[in-house]
This record gives sequence, C-alpha cells and structure tokens, in this order.
Amino acid sequence: MPGACQDPTVPLSSPAEVWIHRYHKQLVRSISPQFLEEIICHLGRLELLTAEEASQARQESSLPEQVRAVVDVLASKGSHACQTLQTFIRTTNSQLYLHITVYEPMVQKHLESLQSYHGNGLETGALQRLTNLLLVEGLTDIQQQEHDILQIETTKGLPNTSKSIPLEKLFLPLSKVSIPPRICVTIGVAGIGKSTLVKLFVCTWAKGEINRDIMFVLPLTFRELNTHEKLSAERLICSAFPHITEPSCILAGATRTLLILDGLDEFKTPLDFSNTVVCTDPKKEVPVDNLITNIIRGNLLQEASVWVTSRPTAARQIPAGLVDRMTEIRGFGAAEIKDFLDQMFLDDRDLSSQVLQHIRANRSLHILCTVPGFCWISGSSVAYYLKTSVGQRQETTVVPRTLSEIYSYYFKMALVGSDWPEKPRETLRIEQAVSNSKKIVGSLGRLAFYGLLRKKHVFYEQDMKAHGIDLSLLQSSLCTRLLLKEEMQTSTAYYFSHLTIQEFLAALYYYTAAKRAIFDLFTESGMSWPKLGFLSHFKSAVQRSLQAEDRQLDVFVRFLSGLLSPQVNKLLSGWLLVKDEQNGFRSQATTFLQGCLDTDYAISLRTVNTVRCLHEIQHMEIAKAVEEAMKNQSLAGMLTPVNCSALAYLLQASDVCMEETNLSNCLTYNVCKSLLSQLLFCHNLRLDNNQFKDNVMELLGSVLSVKDCQIQKLSLAENQISNKGAKALARSLLVNRRLMALDLRSNSIGPTGAKALADALKKNQILLSLNLQHNTIKEDGATFLAEALLTNHRLVTLHLQKNAIGAQGARKIAEALKQNCSLRELTLSSNSVGDNGSVALAEALRVNHSLQSLDLQSNSISSTGVTALTAALCSNKGLISLNLRENSISKEGGPAIAHALRTNSTLRRLDLAANLLCDEGGKAIALAIGENRALTSLHLQWNFIQAKAAMALAQALQSNSSLASLDLQENAIGDEGMAALSDALKVNTTLADLHLQMASVGTAGAQALAEALMVNKSLQILDLRGNSIGVAGAKAMANALRVNSSLRRLNLQENSLGMDGAICIATALKGNHGLTYVNLQGNRIGQSGAKMISDTIRTNAPNCVVDV
Repeated sequence: MPGACQDPTVPLSSPAEVWIHRYHKQLVRSISPQFLEEIICHLGRLELLTAEEASQARQESSLPEQVRAVVDVLASKGSHACQTLQTFIRTTNSQLYLHITVYEPMVQKHLESLQSYHGNGLETGALQRLTNLLLVEGLTDIQQQEHDILQIETTKGLPNTSKSIPLEKLFLPLSKVSIPPRICVTIGVAGIGKSTLVKLFVCTWAKGEINRDIMFVLPLTFRELNTHEKLSAERLICSAFPHITEPSCILAGATRTLLILDGLDEFKTPLDFSNTVVCTDPKKEVPVDNLITNIIRGNLLQEASVWVTSRPTAARQIPAGLVDRMTEIRGFGAAEIKDFLDQMFLDDRDLSSQVLQHIRANRSLHILCTVPGFCWISGSSVAYYLKTSVGQRQETTVVPRTLSEIYSYYFKMALVGSDWPEKPRETLRIEQAVSNSKKIVGSLGRLAFYGLLRKKHVFYEQDMKAHGIDLSLLQSSLCTRLLLKEEMQTSTAYYFSHLTIQEFLAALYYYTAAKRAIFDLFTESGMSWPKLGFLSHFKSAVQRSLQAEDRQLDVFVRFLSGLLSPQVNKLLSGWLLVKDEQNGFRSQATTFLQGCLDTDYAISLRTVNTVRCLHEIQHMEIAKAVEEAMKNQSLAGMLTPVNCSALAYLLQASDVCMEETNLSNCLTYNVCKSLLSQLLFCHNLRLDNNQFKDNVMELLGSVLSVKDCQIQKLSLAENQISNKGAKALARSLLVNRRLMALDLRSNSIGPTGAKALADALKKNQILLSLNLQHNTIKEDGATFLAEALLTNHRLVTLHLQKNAIGAQGARKIAEALKQNCSLRELTLSSNSVGDNGSVALAEALRVNHSLQSLDLQSNSISSTGVTALTAALCSNKGLISLNLRENSISKEGGPAIAHALRTNSTLRRLDLAANLLCDEGGKAIALAIGENRALTSLHLQWNFIQAKAAMALAQALQSNSSLASLDLQENAIGDEGMAALSDALKVNTTLADLHLQMASVGTAGAQALAEALMVNKSLQILDLRGNSIGVAGAKAMANALRVNSSLRRLNLQENSLGMDGAICIATALKGNHGLTYVNLQGNRIGQSGAKMISDTIRTNAPNCVVDV
C-alpha cells in the first residue's frame, strides 16, 4: 500500500513529521472509528488523501490497521500533510491531543499493568455469552428479595427480557439524541461470570478493540476496598494504580475515564445513599462507603463513567434514579451447557455425553446448570458418580438427583482427592488424614456459617485466625477445591469457590454442632435461651429461614434437610457423617416441615422452598400424588393448603408443566389467590372452566401487571367473566410486556368488555392472539375492535366467531382491514354476516394482501356474497385459507368460484362443505382445478354432488399437480364416480388424503379403487367409512394392500365386510409395512372375531394400530 511507515533512520525535515513519527503508536491505538472518518473526510476535502487511498484504508481488516494506513500515507507526503493532521487533531479533539502528547507514557504503563494482571487465564472460547448483555429496565421483585438459586429455579433460568446490548456498546448512547450513560450496573447471580466479564472487557479494551474513546479504565474490586477504612478519591486511584503519577487528569475530567467497581455484594459495609455526607473534595479522606456513594452520586469524579457489578439482591442498594443503564448477564443455553461440559471433559467425550444426559434427565438440575459456576460443580459431581459407580451393584450406588446429593459427591470427591499417604496399609496415617480433613471442614464450616449470618462472603487473614483456621492447611487439595485465594496489594482475600459451597459447609457445621449444642447457634456469643437436641436446633433454623427478610438462609436449610437423607448419609458416612445417625431425626423433621405447609397464607417462594426441603430429605409422597392428579386432570377437590404448596413446587420442577400448565376445572377463588405469586412464572397457563368470576380477573390482572410476570399464553375459556373482568384484564394489558396470547372464549364480556380490550389494544403492541369467541360482543363490540385494528400493528390472530356481530359489524372490521397490515388470521364464523357483510369483506380483500386466513363458516352467505368474495380473490395476493363451510352457496356460485381458482395463485385451502353446489357447481369447480396450480386442500363434503361432478374432478386430477387433500364425504358419487376417481389415482402423484365417507361406494367401486392402489404411490390417508364395499370389495382391497407401500391410514368402518372381509384385510397386512392405522369397526365381526383379527394384525403388522 502507498505510504509505508517512514524509516526511523531517514532524517525528518519538520516538527510535524517528527510529531507523527514520535506518536505513531499512540495515534494508531487512540483514534476512534468516528474520529477516523472525520479525519478522512477533512483530508479528502483538502485533497491530501485521494478517494482511492481512503477506500484502501477503509478496507483494512481492523480499526488499528485502518488508522495506521491513513497515518502512513500522510507521513509519506511530507511536512504539509503531517502538519495538517496535527493541527486538525489539536483543534477538533483537544482531549485526544492532550492524551497523545502528555498522558501517553502514563497510559502505556497502565495498559501494561492491566494486561499483565487481567490477561492471564482468559479462555476466549467460553466467553461468547458475555459479549452480549441483556438490557433490563430495573430489578424485578424476585431479584430484590429472593436467593440466587430460587431466582433461577423460579424463572426457569430464562431472563425476563429480549433486548440485548453488545459489550462494546455498553458505555455508548443508545441513540443519536441520547448521551452516554454515567452509571452502569450489571447484575448476575453467583457464579454467572461477573468478574470474568470485567476481565474480558479490560483485556479487550487494553488491546484497543473497543471503547477507544476511554483513555483510562480503572478496575477495582470491593474485596480490595474492604481493606481500607478511609480513602480520598485521589488516594483511591494512586493506591490501586501507583503508575498513574498524574491523577489530576482523571479527577478533573481531562480524559475520559471508566471506573469499574466489581462485586458490590462482597462489600463489607452497606451503601446508605439516604444519609450520605456530601464530599466534593477529591483529596479529602472519608469512610470508603461514603466515598463510593459520593462517586455514584456524581459529587466526585463527575466526568468519569462508573460500572458496578453485583448480585441482584445487593444491587438494590443503589437507588434506581441514579442508574443510567442496567444490564444482566444471561446464563447458558442448552447448547452452551453441552459446550461447557465438553470443555470440562476435553479428553473424554463419552463421559461428557453421559454427564449431559444425566443433567438433562433432571429438569431442576438442568435449569440450575444455566449458571456456569453451578454447572462446573454439577458436572464434576456427576462425572465422579459415573466413574465410581462402574462395576458396582445398582443398590449400592446413589444417583445424584437432589442438590444435597450433588454437593455430597462434590465434597466426597474433594476428600478422596486430598493428600492421602501413598501406601494404603498405613492405617494410622490415613486415620490422621481423615481427622485432618474433618478438622478443616469443621473450621471452614464455622467460618461459612457465621459468614452467612453476617452476609459475609470474603474473608481476610484476621477472619481465618479468629475461626482457628491454620493458614498452612489451606494449601491442601481439599481446601483448594472449596476455598479460593486472591493476593492483593496489602492483604490476601479468601472466598468460597461458589456461594452454594459456603452454604453446604455452613449446613454441615450446623448439623454437626446442633447434636451437642446447648444454646442457640444463631447467637454467636452463646447468650440465649437453652436449646436441647438436634430437632430443636433444626426447627430454629427452618423458622429463621421462613422469617428472614432477605431469604438468604433458604438454600442453607435445604442443605440442612438434605443431610437427613439416607442417600446423603450413605455417601458421607465415615467421612463427615456418622452412619445411619439421621434415622432418629428424619421422620420428626419431615413432620415439622409438612406442618409449615399447612397454612392459609398465600403460597410464597418460601413455601416452595419448604417443599424442596422435603424433596432433599427424600419425602416426596405429597408432590407425587399431586403430580399424578395433574397428569390425570383430577385435581378438583384435592387442593388443600399442603397440596397447593406441592402444586406450587411442581409448577417449577415438574415435566408435566414444561409445555403447558393446565389448571382447568380445579381452582377456586381462594386457591387461585393463594397461588397467584407462583402463577407468575408459568409461560403457558390454562385456567379454563373454573367458574371464575370477575373478582378472579382482578387478581389475575394484578399478576399480569407485575414486572416479574412471565406468562406468555393465558387461556380463561368457559368461565363466567363479564365486562368488569374484561376491564381488569384490559388494564393489565396496558403495562404487560410478555403476554402474547389471550383466550377468553365462551364468557360473557359483551360489547363493554370488548371496548375495554379494544382500548388496550390501541396501546399494547405485544399481544399476538386474541380469542373472543362466543362472548356476545355484537355489532358494537366489533366496531370497537375495528377501531383498535386501525392503530394496532401487532395482533396477528383474532377469533370472533359466535358473537352476533351481523353485517354492520363485519363492515366495520372490513374497513379496518383496508388499513391494517398485521392481522393474519380472522375468524368470523356464525355471526350472521350475510351477503352484505361478505361484500364489504370482499372490498377489503382487494386492497389487503396481508390477511392469510379468513373463516366465514355458517354466515348465511349465498351466491351473491360468494361472487363478491371470489371476484376479490382474482386480485388478492395474500389469502391462503378461505372457509365458506355451511353457507347457502348454490350451483350459481360454482362458476364464480371456478373463475377465482383459474386466476388466483396464492389460495391453498378452500372449504366449501355443506353448501348447495350440486353437480353443476361441482363440475364448474372441477374444470378450474384442472388449471389451478396453487390449491392443496379442497373440501366439498355434503354438497349434493353425484357421479358427473366426481368424473369431472377425476379428469382434473389427471393434470393437477398441487392438490394434496380432497374431501367428498356425504356425496352420492356411487361406483361410477369412484371408478373415475380411481382411474385418476393411477396417474396422479400428489393427492395424499382422500375422504369418501358415505359416498355410496359399493363393491365395484372398491374393486376399481383397489386396482388404483396397486400403482398409486402418493395416497397416505383413505377414508371409506359408511359405504358398502362388502366381502368382495374387502378382498380386492386386501390384494392391493399387499402391494401398496404408501398408505398410512385406512378407515373401512361400517362397510359390511363381515368376518371374511375383515380376515382378508388382516392377513394382507403381513406384507404391508407402511400402514400405521386401520379401522374395521361396525362390520358385524363380533367380540371373538374382533379379538382374532386384532391378534392377527398385531402379529402381521406390530406397528399398526387397529380399531375393531
């Protein structure tokens, strides 16, 4: 490329050339893409950069290479070009000029420092998930109140948002008119990758790949800040980054700076923004929590951007009004869990596959594995189980299913992997090693337990000594699996490898100590009322968990309950537990936990956690009984408070609720009220036929209005909802951002209820489907909905059948369709639309090309109406399905339909069943089918069609190559018509479904059809119910079945086959491997004959289902 970088040995003739050469590296690293474009345009106007040179520079693969190309071209053009670039940068971007010329040496040292510290051990392959963060509007109630594990279990690992933002745009404005955010907060549960995200950002920025406008990135952790009592803003920078010798450039805002504060949940002092003492002096030392609140408020480092990472519950300390942008780290998807496990077991893909199979088989475990930290623990535990269970009897192994079993395997793996003596016979040394391990686990457990009570998750040397932990023992392989260590400038920090590791250790300590403790273990000083016996302490722990405002003891008590499980005892006995010691406590603990469920209060996530405690303790009888009732849809009458608690648990954990949560015909007002907070997280919720009245709609409206709500489909069909209930639901639609389908069929919302919903639709742009079938909305209701369709650009499906909207209502909707471009499916059946309404809809179809399905069944439409509709089809380019079943279309309508079929090229499905077409109308349509190349499904059932029309259809089928389904049921086509259709089937290659129920087909017709089946290779479904093919016809069909390989379903019900005919069909199946269903009912076979035929078919065709 022209303009290679000037050789440093060549003398430079001007100061500008010297400047470019001296700061060449800094220019390449610091110029942003926007500023580079400004430079190129400026130099182009001055003719110092040709269009070809600019184009070549833009084609370089990366931004640094693009900048280098431009700078090198100018350097090759002499002093004037160099002087122009220097002057342009100094006058248009003084901050960048200052940064390049004055601060660059300091920046280089800073970059080297960051790259050496943050660049170690960063595996880019596993970090793709972190390059896109989820944009959230703020913390949800569950994020503010619940334990991390409960958040994941309740939301099923799926975040309540669809918007995302790339990492490189995290500190950029969202639009051209907005400004960059000053305070960004990124939340994520424990183990999701917050610190890894920070590390990734810092490394990527240091390479110059993102946010080149930021001159200084200052990453700090709250672990480091915990070691200081007081700091000034200046000392904060200088103590953490001693190479920054001129902090004034940051303090005064001379350079754009990003301050990263990682791990707010690990800060020892809660942030109190309401009582912050204002500090604006960057040199004044104040308590560290006061310093942080002043920085976030903008009293200090006003020009700096601040990025805080935190677990959700701790992030609520920062007032929402101070946060400019909040993002959330998403967890693993199913494919990412697989990739993660493949990375874990890189040398053993079979083991990785087995681990994944085990995790997928356990829904609760699979959901929790969306968190990388938990996925690591689970993967390690399951792999250890699989390795150690090889060759063992099944009854001696424990398959890890509960949380406690997963962590028991993890701890056993850590214990077995400890520093044992090499010689197995050294019993004394082995016992000493076991004793040391118990001692370490006991000391760490005490640290974990009292740390948990004080919400402390980071510990320092003084903490370790205070709990009697020998720091030299922390080098053992056992400790390195449980406790991580981080060397900082002035001290060393220790923290458990995951929050749940701390909680399991805490439970182990409490379990062991509770057996001998006299006083309440929750009072560290020991000053409390005496508590004697393990059960007394167990009850105390559960009650404290249920009463704690911050819910941070929930998983601790789950682990504590799990330690009473026989399975966990089998795993850890001899190591950390005494064999079978739980037998004396388990039944009483179970009774106590069940008693906690027997309450009339609303069922909360704490209640669900209590059921999970029972699951950990291996007591699942209640949940299993409720789950079985759900499967059988027999929940009605059995939803006591205890069973409701089990149901709430199943809504999260059961596979029965995975695709759809069906609570139809079983809920009362009180039960629904108690379950409200749990219904929030059901994605597809059916509450049909519960006799719900408007008061329940008030409750459900409040649920749909909550930010946490994840209901996407809600069915309330066949209840007793009036306009008042519809209004409550409509109010929720004004704020709801998740619901996409609402089914209110067979209620009584009336015109007023329809108006409320219509008004909501004018503002709601989320709902995709609305079903108001059979709601007596009448003409006025249709008018209100039509008005909504003028402004709503989201609704795709609207069902209004059986609402008596009349011709005028249809006319109003038709007018709206002329402007609406989003609606795809409209159902107006049984609405007395008539010819007038049909004409109006036809006018709309002439201009609307987005509607794909129109259902006008049972609307008293005659040939006049159908003539208008079919005329519109001649120009319409969007309609795919048209249902005109059960109207009054006579033979005069046939030619009009035929004309449309010759012209239209988009219609795929046409239903004309139960009209009055007769042979004349049928023949006209048949002739058009011969020319049509679009229609795939045609229903002509019960149209008084006879042999002539059938023969015309047969003729058409010989040339038609699109029709796949033809329905001629209840038309007397007879043997003559059947023979003609059979001839067509010999050459037709597209027809797959043929329905000829009650078509007056006899033996001759069946024999002709059988001949066709011997050569036809496309027909898959054949329905001949209610004909009279007899024994001879059955024999012919049987011969055909021995040859035919395409037919999948055959219905010969009520065909006078007799025993002989049925036997013929049954024996013929021996050579037929394609048929999957045969119906031989109603053929006078008798009970014994039916059994014999059924057995014969099962023998001859085991994959074929038979109804006899």
